[in-house]
Amino acid sequence: MKEMITIDNMYTLDETLAKPLLEKYTYPWEVLPHIGDFILSVIPELPKDIYEEYGENVWIAKSAKIYPNNYIAGPCIIGERTEVRPGAFIRGNALVGNDCVVGNSTELKNVILFNHVQVPHYNYVGDSVLGFFSHMGAGSITSNVKADKTLVHVKGADFDIDTKLKKFGAMLGDHVEIGCNSVLNPGSIICRNSNVYPVSMVRGVVPANSIYKDKGNVVSKEDI
Repeated sequence: MKEMITIDNMYTLDETLAKPLLEKYTYPWEVLPHIGDFILSVIPELPKDIYEEYGENVWIAKSAKIYPNNYIAGPCIIGERTEVRPGAFIRGNALVGNDCVVGNSTELKNVILFNHVQVPHYNYVGDSVLGFFSHMGAGSITSNVKADKTLVHVKGADFDIDTKLKKFGAMLGDHVEIGCNSVLNPGSIICRNSNVYPVSMVRGVVPANSIYKDKGNVVSKEDI
C-alpha cells in the first residue's frame, strides 16, 4: 500500500503547473513547505497574454471568472476558465489550476489544486493537494492540525510515516469524490479513483479504487 500513496501513483502531473515541484519528491505532502516559493518562481514565467496581475503576487488568467466579494492574497495563481465565487477566502500559497471551481464561503490556504478540481460550497482546504478532477462535496473540509498539536503521521496497514509536519490536511488523488459534510483528519490520503460517503470522519489511507463507507468498512469498487 505504501507505493500507492506516492506522487507517481496518485496524480497526472501534466494537469498542473506544479509538475516541476512535484517531480522532485516521492510523497505529495513533501511539497507543502515549498508551495509559496514555487509560486513566486513561476510568476515571472507566466504568459502575459493569458495571465494578468490582480494584486501583489496574485496572477489570474484573463479567462477566469472572479465574482465580487471575495479575498485573494498572494502568492497565488488561478488558472484559465476557473471560477472564484462570492465569499471565497484565498489566504495565499494557493496554486489553482484550469477549469476549477472555488465556491462560496470556501477557504484555501497552502494548497495545490490540479485542473478540474471543484471545492464549490462551504469547504475548508488547507495544507493539501487535490488531484485532477477531484471534488469535495458541500461542507466537507480538511482538518490540518491535530488537537494535541503534535506532528502528523501517515498511517497505513503496514506503515507509519512521520511527515515531520505540524500542518497537513489531506492528499486527494485524481478523480476522488468526497461526500458532503465529511471531515478529512490530518494526514488523510484518499488514493486515486476513490469515493468517501457523506458525513464521514476519515483518518489514514483509503486505497485506490475504493469506497469509504465508515471506519472499518472500506470496499473495493471491483467487488461491487
